[in-house]
Amino acid sequence: MIPVYQGLLYFAAGTVFAVALGWVYLRKLQSYQDAKQKQQLEILQRETELAGKEYRSKLELEWEKKRLSLEQEIHSQRTELQAKEDEVISALLNAEKELDVLNRRKTTMDERLAAVDRREEELRTLSVELRRNLQSIAKFSEEEARDLLQAEVRRECEDELRELRQDLLGKGEQEIRGEARKTLIAAMQRLCSQPQHDVNATIVRLPTDDMKGRIIGREGRNIKTFESATGTTLLIDETPDSVLVSSFDPVRREVARMALEALIKDGRIHPTSIEEAVHKADQEVRQSFTVFGEEVILRLRMSRVSPEVLNLLGRLRYHLSNNQNTLDHCMETANLCALMAAEVGLNPDIAKRCGLFHDIGKALSEEFPGSHAIAGANFLKRHGNEDPIVINAVAAHHEEVPPESAYVPLLMMADSLSAMRPGARAESMDAYIQRVRNLESIAKSYQGVAEAYAIQAGREIRVVVLPEMVSDEDSRLLARSMRRRIEDELQYPGTIRVTVIREQRISEIAR
Repeated sequence: MIPVYQGLLYFAAGTVFAVALGWVYLRKLQSYQDAKQKQQLEILQRETELAGKEYRSKLELEWEKKRLSLEQEIHSQRTELQAKEDEVISALLNAEKELDVLNRRKTTMDERLAAVDRREEELRTLSVELRRNLQSIAKFSEEEARDLLQAEVRRECEDELRELRQDLLGKGEQEIRGEARKTLIAAMQRLCSQPQHDVNATIVRLPTDDMKGRIIGREGRNIKTFESATGTTLLIDETPDSVLVSSFDPVRREVARMALEALIKDGRIHPTSIEEAVHKADQEVRQSFTVFGEEVILRLRMSRVSPEVLNLLGRLRYHLSNNQNTLDHCMETANLCALMAAEVGLNPDIAKRCGLFHDIGKALSEEFPGSHAIAGANFLKRHGNEDPIVINAVAAHHEEVPPESAYVPLLMMADSLSAMRPGARAESMDAYIQRVRNLESIAKSYQGVAEAYAIQAGREIRVVVLPEMVSDEDSRLLARSMRRRIEDELQYPGTIRVTVIREQRISEIAR
């Protein structure tokens, strides 16, 4: 039994020893982990302190940069304020100097005016004494001297009027009629104006807005093909149910309009159909040239016109000058030339051909050099088999070559009458606004003008003047001066009336 108890005792002792040894090991392990955690906490604390110091340094650096930037900005603003202050001080000093100079000038002028008043009083006194002395010497009263002077002036004027009447009546009636004809021709020649092409776009109506997308096509290939084939520009914007065809060439614009309308009517829009429609429209437009030319020749009852001239004459149907159709203008000019030629005893047929062909050069392309008058005359000389009188009239109707016959002034008068008659041509809005502004600026440039108003579509300018600055006689001179400046500086159709208004109202209220 004793060995069994000893074994149990040994086992218990070993167990106690093992437990103690484990407890010691656990204590050491715990202390080691505590030390390690403490070391990690210290490292983490040091890193945190370093990061805080670094962030603080960064903030201090940014603050220092901002402080320097603000100081520089404040310095620049102070510099600008100082410069402005110096400018203001300098301006004040200059103003004070100028005020001193003006005060001195005012004092000088007051002294001079006082001297002038004294001198005027002396002259008035001297004039009265001289008048008395003259009356005593001549033994005439003032009324008798005035009557004698008026009689002498009347006698001299009657002599001059008698000589002028004899000079005018001495001329023959035929000479006076010739002078009047020259004056009329010279006055009408001044009315010639250079035409301008204002209309350069045509509107094509669309059945629906969906058609715009079909005209443009995928990635814009349809509109690119159309513009390339016609040489025009399609403007597709937010305007409902419409497309704008723009081009300075009226024939190309007409071809594009007809082709686009045909494509819209057909509904099939792709590059191949666009090229076919443009080709067909181009042929139709070119065929219409001869048709229009033949219609004009038949209406004017003319003959001996070559096919080349007929074709070129028909092209004028698509040309506009200030919204006036060029072919209609040529027909009207031809009729006017024929009527005036019959009145003055010239050949109406030759005058009619001069009027009809005078603007035919406007239908020629840039391949023909020179102005439309010179180019048209050269074309008629080469293809028209026209009379040299007609060719010279076409070339000289803008005074680019010397005239060789009396048909040239007739053509110039007819051209001016057709272009400048009321309603023939529409003036562009920009030209109208500029003319009104020029009228008002000319009127306001005169001293004493309070207000100026251009009325009646620029055909009258009414000027209100200050009555204390402009007298009645000055108003007449002012109106005459304005009229001359308007004639010299402005170009305008018809006439412009200048009305100067001088009105002074004085009112009192009785209570």
